[in-house]
Amino acid sequence: MPAHPDAKLAAAGLSPVESAAYELVVAEPGRTVADLDRSWIRPEPLRGALAALRTAGLVLAGDDDPPTYLAVDPAVALDAPIREYERQLQAAREHLQRLAAVHRAHDSPVDSTAVLEVVSGRSAVLERLAYLQRAARVEIRCLDKPPYLAPLTTSVSVELLRRGVRSRTVYERSSLEQPGALHGLEQLVAAGQQARVLPALPVKLYLADDRHGLLVRRPGDEGENAVLLRPCALLDALNHLFEGLWRSALPLQPATASPSSHRPPVEHGRLVALLLSGLTDQATARQLGVGYRTAQRHIANLMAALGARTRFQAGVQAARREQHLP
Repeated sequence: MPAHPDAKLAAAGLSPVESAAYELVVAEPGRTVADLDRSWIRPEPLRGALAALRTAGLVLAGDDDPPTYLAVDPAVALDAPIREYERQLQAAREHLQRLAAVHRAHDSPVDSTAVLEVVSGRSAVLERLAYLQRAARVEIRCLDKPPYLAPLTTSVSVELLRRGVRSRTVYERSSLEQPGALHGLEQLVAAGQQARVLPALPVKLYLADDRHGLLVRRPGDEGENAVLLRPCALLDALNHLFEGLWRSALPLQPATASPSSHRPPVEHGRLVALLLSGLTDQATARQLGVGYRTAQRHIANLMAALGARTRFQAGVQAARREQHLP
């Protein structure tokens, strides 16, 4: 199995060095070691790689002095080992499927035969959420609103974005009132998350690839609980719910640059995000890390520039202009 990006012929049993040497002989047939060495760019000795290829029957050395090297036709020399690799890979896949079936039957927190599972207790809900995040391959979508089961953190979401999983989140306005919420949002947007905001959301929801959903209920007398969904009509309905809310939500684009001494005390994107959240001037100042009067001045300037009568109206108009929305 390839373990190195240079091991292009690892499936045929060749190391990265042997792969490079074989490709060189294929590209420059009938050359001596000295000739080939002029085109050799790897730090490892070429002679050793050629000797290994001769032993494997992939390269032939002529009787002339010094000997010249010819590669055996790749379609002949490498076909058999690659076919054997494919056979082993197929056997591994079949064994993996058997192991997965045993795992689901005994250890998995999710009953693979059920389309709906009621989950009770904070730790169990967090476990199912982690399962859903691991299961995502293409996209995670979220309707985000308080209260939260655990302290706010962005590490898992950022890691998903880094491994190529898209993320779209609609935030309830109250979620931006949480301590550190603006900083966390900036990190996520910088990593690639698409974020929007609505005044209120009907549910707290996580969706992974249209294949899994986690509907989290507000904590009550029974404690935290959630419903884990696999493909079914209810999951389809929740997918449509998310898309409808996403279309009606306003875009959030706070600052994404890393903090530095050159960053202005109040950036436009951060101010718009906070105005959309409906925070008071005092709370806005705290989130921005500036004085109360400084925050008021920037809010007033933005309202005047947009001709807005209220702070929230200013945020809406600014967000729509930035995204060219009607």
